[in-house]
This record gives sequence, C-alpha cells and structure tokens, in this order.
Amino acid sequence: MVVQAEKEEGGIAKVLNFITSLLPIVIIGGLLYFGFFVKGTTEIKKVEPKAIERRDNFYSVTAPTDQIAWAVGTGGKIVRSEDGGKTWTRQNVSTIENLQGIAAWDAQTAVVVGNRGLAFHTTDGGKEWKPSVVPKSDNPNKLLRVRIYGDTAWAVGEFGGFFRSDDKGATFTRVLPEKDSAFNAVTFRGQTGFVVGEFGSMFKTTDGGATWNPVELANKVSLMAIDFRSDNDGVAVGLSGTMMTTSDGGATWTIVPELTREHLFDVHFYENKWVVVGDKGVKLTSDAEAKNWTVGKVFEGDIAWRTQIVNSGAKYYVVGANLGILEGGKLTIAGQ
Repeated sequence: MVVQAEKEEGGIAKVLNFITSLLPIVIIGGLLYFGFFVKGTTEIKKVEPKAIERRDNFYSVTAPTDQIAWAVGTGGKIVRSEDGGKTWTRQNVSTIENLQGIAAWDAQTAVVVGNRGLAFHTTDGGKEWKPSVVPKSDNPNKLLRVRIYGDTAWAVGEFGGFFRSDDKGATFTRVLPEKDSAFNAVTFRGQTGFVVGEFGSMFKTTDGGATWNPVELANKVSLMAIDFRSDNDGVAVGLSGTMMTTSDGGATWTIVPELTREHLFDVHFYENKWVVVGDKGVKLTSDAEAKNWTVGKVFEGDIAWRTQIVNSGAKYYVVGANLGILEGGKLTIAGQ
C-alpha cells in the first residue's frame, strides 16, 4: 500500500512537472495568437473644440442681414451665425495669424484682413476662404480694418497700408505710398471719402478714391474711427478720449471737450444717434447734432475693451475682449 501510494505520488509529480514545463509555451502561444488573430477595438472619441472659447478676442464683426453675422479675431478665427447670434460655427481659413477686420457685401460674399498683410475672401458664405492677392511689402503691414462701399473694399493698416479691391476682395492694389505710420479707418459717402490714422493724420478724396489730399488738423492724437451721417456732418474719434466733429463736409474739424480719458475705437450713426465705443466698456452716445453727449457703458458693469459695434435690427454686436450681443437691455457673451 505504501509502495502503491508512493508510485501514485510520483506519477502526479511527473504530471505537474510536465504541465509546469508546458506553461510558458502555452502563455507565449496564447499571446502570439492574440497578437495575430485578435484585433482590439479601442474606441477613440474626437473632441471638437468649441467655436468660441473664453480666451478668444474678436476684433471685427459684420452683419449683412438680421440673421447672418461673421466675427473674426485671434489665431485665425472666423465664426459665423445664421440665427441672429444665438449660435456660432467656426469656419476654416489657412492661417493662424490674428484676423483684424471683416466686411460683407451680402450673406455669401465677404472679405477678411489681418496680420502680415493677409487677406481672404469668400463667395459661398464662408464654406471656403480663398487667399487674396495683396501687394508685398518689406514691412509687417498688419491690416487693421476693411470697409465696403458699393462694389469696392477698402483696407487700411500699418506702415501707411491703404488698399482697394474692385473684384470682391480677390485682389488689392495700393492706394497711397508706404510710410512709417498707420491708417486705422476709412469711410465714404458717395464720391467723398476720408482715411484717418496715427498722429492725427487725415486724407480726403472727392473723386471716389482716385486722388487723396491731406487734411491739416489741430489734433495730433491718433484717430481710430470716422463716420458721417450726411454729406456735411461727421465724427472722428481716437486715443485718450479724442473726439472731433465737422458740419461742413470735413473742411474744418472742431475738437470736442474731453468727455473721457479712455481710448475710443469705433463710431457710427445708428438709429438717429451717434454711438461710440472704446476701452473699459465705455460707450458714448449723442443726438444727431453731436452736441449733447452722454458717457456710459456698453452694459452696466461691463469693463471689456471694445473695438467695434455693429447694429443689426433690434440688436448690436460688440467685439473686442469677447463677442457680445446687446439686445433688449441685456448683454450676452457668446461662448459663455
């Protein structure tokens, strides 16, 4: 019995040793089989970034209809709304340079300008933004603004950057020679136009932009925006609260006594009143005569800097530190 038990134990030991010796082979074989014949199905979810993020700055906005709007800003960002600013989608453009200005002829046709003298245009609502042809320069030539009057787009920027396009933004030609100061804004009424810039510079045309002549001003502070409500009555604004008015078609300009020390970046005549926006959320308004100014805020408590304000039906779009929609006494910040 003892001998039999010892035999059985010996047999079991041999079996265990045999199994143990096979174990590495089994494991390696299993791994090889899994590697060759079993394919993993790891699910990778692509996270799409938001069209508008908190860190985005927007420098320009345009609203060709009461429902359609575009805004442009940092990092080559172009966003479009088709529901009056309630929702926004990002559009692709072949640059990560800051985009400074946008203007639109209609819901399908628009032009964008930005850093390094870049410009883009679209004829399909922004599904495709094509590079525009802009004269080359040895200077940085940042383009700061673009405005549309009739069929012509006018772009202004650093180092005397002043260009026009007569083919819906596809190509631009230089208007004035380069110089060591910037042009910041341009405006037209019919054949008469003005361009303003650094150190109080101003030029005027009366032949649709064929020729431009300097306008001598007492003000030497940089002008950032200009607009006219009629052939005679206009307002220009600039840094350190600078404001000037004219009632004779720009032949002479009167400096408005200081209303604020904040920089003023944009001026328009909307809904029978003048509207000016600037740094720290400042907003100035006046009657049509531009004589009774009120200093306030874009929205109570808002201290964001504002580079542009655009009226669209019952609302205003404001851009700068963010993209806002002002409607019914309420300011909504897009993307927040």
